[in-house]
Amino acid sequence: QLVEFGGGSVQAGGSLRLSCAATGNFNRMNCMGWFRQIPGKEREGVASITRIHGGTAYANSVKGRFSVSQDNAKNTLYLHMNNLQPEDTATYYCAADCDPESPGGYKYWGQGTQVTVS
Repeated sequence: QLVEFGGGSVQAGGSLRLSCAATGNFNRMNCMGWFRQIPGKEREGVASITRIHGGTAYANSVKGRFSVSQDNAKNTLYLHMNNLQPEDTATYYCAADCDPESPGGYKYWGQGTQVTVS
């Protein structure tokens, strides 16, 4: 199970940190990621991280502003978002355990947390 928190409202140029707490066997999840979705639009991959090597990847729209990290001791994934802009407004979802046969390429999804930038 994945539970996100840390969303909220912020002014343009501000920062937020999203957290994704994972229950279950966190250490067996080969990779994790963050997605976002605006109503009426397709879900967009924002960032991902491979758990063993810590390799990261980012959407071009967030490169240089967002960073993803993990705390294995706390079974938690983070998304650090800086210089937020109105176009970053969306519901953000945490996903875990890469599986190309699963919807969106991940087996497990959180319930989402809203980020609003004005």
